[in-house]
Amino acid sequence: MTTALVAERNLILDYYERLPQVVAALVDDPAPVTEPGAFSPGFTLPEPDAGVRDFFEPARAQWRELGKYGSHRLVMLDLAGNPGTHTTKTFPSLLIVARAVEYIRRTGEPVMIFTPTSANKGTALRDAVARALAAGLATPDQLRIATLAPASGRSKLRAGSLTDDAELRARNPLMVYDGERAEDVKTLARQFTDAHAADLKRRHGLNLWFSLDLRNYLVADTARAFFEQDADPTGAAGPRLHAHAVSSAFGLLGYHAGRDVLEAAGEARPASRPASLLVQHLGTPDMVLSLRRGSFDRAGLPRYERGDDGLWRQRTDPNFPGVADEVDEILDPTFYTHRPATSPAMNAIIARHGGDGIVVSRHECLERYPALRELVADHARPLPDDPRALREWSLVMALTGVCNAIDRGLVEAGRDVVVHGSGWYADDDVRTPEESALVPVSTVEDIAAALL
Repeated sequence: MTTALVAERNLILDYYERLPQVVAALVDDPAPVTEPGAFSPGFTLPEPDAGVRDFFEPARAQWRELGKYGSHRLVMLDLAGNPGTHTTKTFPSLLIVARAVEYIRRTGEPVMIFTPTSANKGTALRDAVARALAAGLATPDQLRIATLAPASGRSKLRAGSLTDDAELRARNPLMVYDGERAEDVKTLARQFTDAHAADLKRRHGLNLWFSLDLRNYLVADTARAFFEQDADPTGAAGPRLHAHAVSSAFGLLGYHAGRDVLEAAGEARPASRPASLLVQHLGTPDMVLSLRRGSFDRAGLPRYERGDDGLWRQRTDPNFPGVADEVDEILDPTFYTHRPATSPAMNAIIARHGGDGIVVSRHECLERYPALRELVADHARPLPDDPRALREWSLVMALTGVCNAIDRGLVEAGRDVVVHGSGWYADDDVRTPEESALVPVSTVEDIAAALL
């Protein structure tokens, strides 16, 4: 099956003039917050001069026809083209760093972005900081990045200029947490910020920006809706479904925020708003459980029985895997969020505009893998021959979820499906950092030692 490229856009530069309108719709007060612990540089972006435009160059997305599956036209919104990340985290990360650059230029004060991450978010922020430094938008003294990732995401971390150069490595620590729960990096990072941000400001004049805020991601992701409206408007087609592999569904929430802007401006009809399909894995099926059961409690999973072949099976609920190697398997450590605070908002969107949720297993993904490879075979960066080389499963999860949902009657016949290609990369795409480039931490005091 061949893939036809329909359109390509730079999701930041091509919609730069719309971003103030987006900010006004999403942010009550876009002004900077200078209080330590709550610091934000504000939402003002730099003028798009030559250096800024070069900085935003990787923010490209493609609208690609994938062909048909049953009665459904399949399209991929390819968001993983930046070779520095191969994930959709590129877009918000570039905007986050650009906002920091504008604040630095305006005030002369240095900024250190600090984020917990399963891996991809931190990689994208580090890539964006490296690009800003290389473009001369800020100096290494003015702009820094500190990331805290769980050890389970070790294979997803990337080497680059911030790890290769000794001075930049010291200024931009890549910290790894080896605690029992991967998600505890969020709590630990927040605790450090609360305890030490004021000290960093007082002793070093450094603004510590804890950037894990939904609004920091929604603004960039609204452009997905603008791109769709340019490339393949919903009003000109039949009913549509957007499918996304999710942990907290930032991307889909951003897309729907973009639809809100389009509909408020009369550029799109509310009646043509696509439905949404949440795709998750058994390690963290929380958003699907919340949507389908009204609770995050894993007691809501269907009852699985283990067969003589060692596989677990259930046949009572089409929203969950029929076959799995383990009922709590971690298919991809990127999807690590339990009890996401975004679930109520996503549930409300699906209640209003339609959609569903589905959980997939590794077994199901591997069964479909040859057919999925064929779907994207003529992409410049196809899926690897051997799925064991795959380090990021977002696209495979999303495509598997779509095919399963169609086969199980969870998608209305004839409905177009847009798959958000939010990430995929393999061994050959990643240069893993040396152990010496990583800073092991387990406590707030360890983080303080790395940063102070």
